[in-house]
Amino acid sequence: MVSAPKLHNAAGGIVCLDFVNSLDRMSDRPLETWPDALASYGDLLTWSVEAGTLTARRARGLRATADEAPRRATAILRRALALREAIYALYRGVAIDGSTDASALELINTELGKALAHARVARESGGFAWAWTEEPGAIDAPLWPIAGSAAELLVSPERELVRECAADGCLWLFLDRTKNHRRRWCDMKICGNRAKVREHRRRQRAHRDDGA
Repeated sequence: MVSAPKLHNAAGGIVCLDFVNSLDRMSDRPLETWPDALASYGDLLTWSVEAGTLTARRARGLRATADEAPRRATAILRRALALREAIYALYRGVAIDGSTDASALELINTELGKALAHARVARESGGFAWAWTEEPGAIDAPLWPIAGSAAELLVSPERELVRECAADGCLWLFLDRTKNHRRRWCDMKICGNRAKVREHRRRQRAHRDDGA
């Protein structure tokens, strides 16, 4: 039996940027052709489990609740997609020129305010950590850690490490945590290799032209 492809890709290096990259933004293709991992509320739950922001048990409970309230689930999905666009707009500005999209920040703050009402401090081995409440009917729970991640990154020094992939056509964002901060590609195996192939072909053409 062939397993379904994963919806979550960890190339962003942090939950909020991984979430941004759940839409495969490609500047060389029309918007309507961009592959989107989040076509349904169920996809949002699956993505969250794969990202580690929801447990499988919690996701099953939320899925059952959403099945009984499909309109609410659709509304939550719309909120999730709007939050995704706001995080993208905000952090692309940070990556390109350090600018801040005020409307994007306002939407993130709105979702953050809703999320913080469900935040709590939980005991963990060796200390304490932030956690989220587990109300059975709270089908917006997948949004809480995403909004929290976007806010935490913004007030962190790592904000300066946000980059946009240097590959032609790719608009993915990522955190450059390399030692020399010279990472260029969202995924070396994909965009990095494609760029190397293009450069190799360019050099071959230039070599042939010089020898002509």
